[in-house]
Amino acid sequence: MKYGLIGNPLGHSRSPFLHEFFGTAPYDLVQIAESDLDAFFARRDFAAINVTIPYKRAVMSCLNGISAVAEECDAVNTVVNRDGKLYGFNTDLFGMEFSLARAGIALKGKNVVILGSGGTSHTAQVLARHGGAQSVKVVSRTGQYNYRNLLPVRDAEVLFNTTPVGMFPDMAAAPVDLDCFPALEGIFDAVYNPLRTRLVQQAEARGIKHADGLLMLAAQAKASSDLFRGAPMPSSDDADAARTILAARDALRRSLTNIILVGMPGSGKTTVGAAVARLLGRDFYDADAEIVKATGKSIPDIFAEEGEEGFRRRESETVRALSEKQGAVIATGGGAPLRDENRLNLRANGFVVYLVRDLSALPTEGRPLSLGADLGAMYRDRHPVYSAFADITVDNSAAPEDAAREITEKFNESSCD
Repeated sequence: MKYGLIGNPLGHSRSPFLHEFFGTAPYDLVQIAESDLDAFFARRDFAAINVTIPYKRAVMSCLNGISAVAEECDAVNTVVNRDGKLYGFNTDLFGMEFSLARAGIALKGKNVVILGSGGTSHTAQVLARHGGAQSVKVVSRTGQYNYRNLLPVRDAEVLFNTTPVGMFPDMAAAPVDLDCFPALEGIFDAVYNPLRTRLVQQAEARGIKHADGLLMLAAQAKASSDLFRGAPMPSSDDADAARTILAARDALRRSLTNIILVGMPGSGKTTVGAAVARLLGRDFYDADAEIVKATGKSIPDIFAEEGEEGFRRRESETVRALSEKQGAVIATGGGAPLRDENRLNLRANGFVVYLVRDLSALPTEGRPLSLGADLGAMYRDRHPVYSAFADITVDNSAAPEDAAREITEKFNESSCD
């Protein structure tokens, strides 16, 4: 093995994508047991590797030398083999610092609160000290500051989440409610699956600056890649490195982002969505079709037997399951975005497209809520929800292929910040 990653488990690692982007490939994933660590490092049959949980501390005893930053963070995530001697580095600190700086979150003179007490928490504590924070408080389940009483930390101006709370598959969870912190100016969430955690969505809704783990991941991978090649780690003011990191993050984020189509019943979401999926080589899912497949019943039959409330319950269950996918194209039913829980779930991994079409062109057959309804009144009720929820609005008055091409172009041009 030349380059790779060791840890356990490694099923959702995005490191191969990033290291291929940075040119340090092939890059292997090696899932090993802790009992095999000593033997693995004794063989030294690699040029350089990354180390992830749960071995960032355990590997330190296997190395010939450790950088000052790794010593201070008490964690090694990069090991370089130099003529048979192994040297450990920590690039996570750089990655976290880069992510915060890009979001415009300053630490100097701030009251910093860190959720969690594990390895990533230690990195955040070092960063806060380096950044000149006025105070640093660590919240854990059983420590001096804990989740049972957040009053002693309500003065937080910068909040770090270094816990796995909110990570797939428990995407609806958040470690805290941001309303508990009236002075909050910025947050960092180390979780990057989903792409927008509930914590990040809370920050977005409140206009609070936010940084995330995906950009940290890309930045630390660039620093590791430089070390792999024998170059120094990039500095925080290296403009060329910053452009490369952001390009890698954007490419990875787009590969993982679902394209979500919302709009009035009959606006062409299924047809256009399928065309978008073909253009991008992605899987396509239609929420209504998934409900029919799961129940063996048509939508009108579900409405007739279970009423609208029964259908909406099934719809929300389906939306939640589809929202957990990454890199798909998903068409929703017209009423799905009207529920808060559905919007939160769809937004977690989603780029939302509001597909519009003239009301006179909307078909109603087979649509229980459209048949005989006042579509103008329905539109007036729903349009503000669709508009506020969407990242872009696309007109579908011409050929569906035209709308599909416009969606793919705008998606590929969209900013990830």
